[in-house]
Amino acid sequence: MDMAQQRAKAPRGSSARPRLTARDWADAALAAMGEGGLAAVAVEPLAARLGTTKGSFYWHFSNRDALIEAALERWEEAGTEAVITEVEAEPDPGRRLRRLLALATSRAATDPLEVSLLANATDPRVAAALARVTDRRIGYLAALFAALGFPEGEARHRGLLAYTAYLGHTQLGHAVPQSLPAEAARDRYLDGVIDTLVRPRDGVDEAQHVAI
Repeated sequence: MDMAQQRAKAPRGSSARPRLTARDWADAALAAMGEGGLAAVAVEPLAARLGTTKGSFYWHFSNRDALIEAALERWEEAGTEAVITEVEAEPDPGRRLRRLLALATSRAATDPLEVSLLANATDPRVAAALARVTDRRIGYLAALFAALGFPEGEARHRGLLAYTAYLGHTQLGHAVPQSLPAEAARDRYLDGVIDTLVRPRDGVDEAQHVAI
């Protein structure tokens, strides 16, 4: 995450040690996870990165596992709930869907964290966080499609399809970035994805389709 990376890589030139919070440590752990997975979350390297001592860590956390749990909760809050809150400012569900996918793909393109977490999905802590986040995100997407006039089952199906498209886009963006369109072509591509997602299937009443 941009915020995690900025905090974790802040300059350390001051002679006085910064008064860090548990969130600072969680953000630093997330930045480390994005760069090297769970194995990169180690107290001493994170303390050096933050310009502090291990004492600061133990003031906030009992052990490394507690930090990992806090970092994953931070990811859920910043990577899902905060994004939903941001797009909810748009009252129109169609424009909200476009805004959500544009925002999510843009952030994922510069942040390797989600790809790293998916690669560490065999860890029970990561698996649990991924399950919660996936359920929340697909549920929110399904609600948007329902607001566009699709029946419940179809809205859930399209929410899942939209989320798998996002994940595929994210994986390609980090593994083979040259395969994806850039700049203005990227916007046209995303518009095409959304147009496909909201197009009624054969046999679906056209009245259920809401143009966006």
